[in-house]
Amino acid sequence: MKAVVVAAGEGTRMRPLTDSRPKPMLPIGGVPMVERVLDACAPYVDGYVLVVGYEAEVIREHVGIEHAGHPVEYVEQDEQLGTAHAVGKAGESVNEPFVAMNGDVVVDEALVASLAAAARDGESAIATMDVPDPRNYGVVDVADGYLTGIVEKPADPPSTLANLGLYAFDPGVFEFVEATELSERGEYEITETIERMLAAGHAFRVVEHDGHWLDVGRPWELLDAQEILLEDVEREIRGEVEDGATLEGSVVVESGATVRTGSVVEGPVVIQEGATVGPNAYVRGATVVGEDGKVGTSVEVKNSILMRGATVPHLSYVGDSVLGRDVNLGAGTIVANLRHDDANVRMGVKGDRVDTGRRKLGVVVADGVKTGIDTSLNAGVKLGVDATTKPGESVTRDRGENL
Repeated sequence: MKAVVVAAGEGTRMRPLTDSRPKPMLPIGGVPMVERVLDACAPYVDGYVLVVGYEAEVIREHVGIEHAGHPVEYVEQDEQLGTAHAVGKAGESVNEPFVAMNGDVVVDEALVASLAAAARDGESAIATMDVPDPRNYGVVDVADGYLTGIVEKPADPPSTLANLGLYAFDPGVFEFVEATELSERGEYEITETIERMLAAGHAFRVVEHDGHWLDVGRPWELLDAQEILLEDVEREIRGEVEDGATLEGSVVVESGATVRTGSVVEGPVVIQEGATVGPNAYVRGATVVGEDGKVGTSVEVKNSILMRGATVPHLSYVGDSVLGRDVNLGAGTIVANLRHDDANVRMGVKGDRVDTGRRKLGVVVADGVKTGIDTSLNAGVKLGVDATTKPGESVTRDRGENL
């Protein structure tokens, strides 16, 4: 059995973090999302087909031709024309039952196991989850454990079971993909493919899931996902911890990482290879300090993602934020993460200011950003690739391109 993993999209709602990488390569808990999906599939498959497109070489270079002992084949989706179109691209590489996964979701192994079991039984399957308000999802109609219909974002949902966009198929699906027509949204949608299969008498087992699942589409959802994933992290100290440093709870210090004297690290925290913390730093919450990153003297970092090479060297505070690769925050840079009126923080997404649902949210800073000393960054601000600030500047609006 193979896993077809769709990892072709840019993720425009994730800008500016996706200006230099496809969305599935964004890290959660220090590991790219697509790699986590491959890991979840590994016990149940004997090979992968990765559907790539935007910045495809980034995925190819990271994943390579083998993962978890299974071969990896790549197919190109030059135009991102919907999930059915992406799945169809795998048709020449798959002649057996398979699971179809998105490469930019957080999903636990148990759900993959259930889908794979259906495929082994010769059945197609659709993954679902009970949600309080299903009107913003594709909603399934079920009878005796099998799918009878599916409708997108209905005003009057037929059930509370949301479609998670994860499936088991047999190779017969490709015939129905070929028959799928372009939708009003300009995509070949897999839900139409499934409706055609149902009309032709094809049965779909409904797999109800009650574990971890999160569709990570907007920058702050990286933090939501990391909080979930780091719940299960176990303490492991392989790097150097100097005398006078204090580690509390579930803390991972990878080989080649250093925690210097006077620092306090309260888990769940992952400090990756080559990273340094301290001296006299404070790191807490669900935080990852990425490879070769630095949290320096008298710096506090809370509940944040610092990607590879991100540096916060002196006298700064970073809370509930995402820092891209090779960011450098000048001494005294302070991130605000709470509004005075205690309302949810809003953030720009494709030109609109969106309620993030988060009372505490700092900033999203793309690769290569540099701030001047004593910069203040307001809650919900985004800085684009290679953006800069002046010393002493107070930044209250987004800055840069492709935000």
